[in-house]
Amino acid sequence: MKRILLMDFLDSNKHVQSAGLFILRFTAFIVVFPHGAQLLLGLFGGYGFNQTMDYFTGTVKLPWIIGLFVIFIQFFGAMLLLLGWYTRLNAMAMLAIFAGMIFTNHIEHGFFMNWFGNNSGEGFEYHLLIIGIMLGLVFMGAGKYSLDNNP
Repeated sequence: MKRILLMDFLDSNKHVQSAGLFILRFTAFIVVFPHGAQLLLGLFGGYGFNQTMDYFTGTVKLPWIIGLFVIFIQFFGAMLLLLGWYTRLNAMAMLAIFAGMIFTNHIEHGFFMNWFGNNSGEGFEYHLLIIGIMLGLVFMGAGKYSLDNNP
């Protein structure tokens, strides 16, 4: 009688792997979508589309198309990730914007978030977590429980 180890079961079971990929997609949605809603709609204390575009193009000096890309990817891309539709493409786009955020605005503030308000800005630890999730989705796809349905 062959002994089945838990890790052998998890490694070989496509349903378990797809559940793990859904958890990654769901987590990404939960943490990114509210930021997108702030940027696009002004929800959750955000400024909305016009003021966000003014900030991106005026203060940060991004081209308007990049600002639009950032807003739409965080809002619509997060929803598409949750559904598992064009997952790899959305994950690559989100990876690009979060890497861009690190190098345009957060690297100068160090690694850690500004929990106590002592720094002049936020660090990039959150961004690295999102990049890690996105890399996993780029390599693995959306899994069985998705509109992409690529087991």
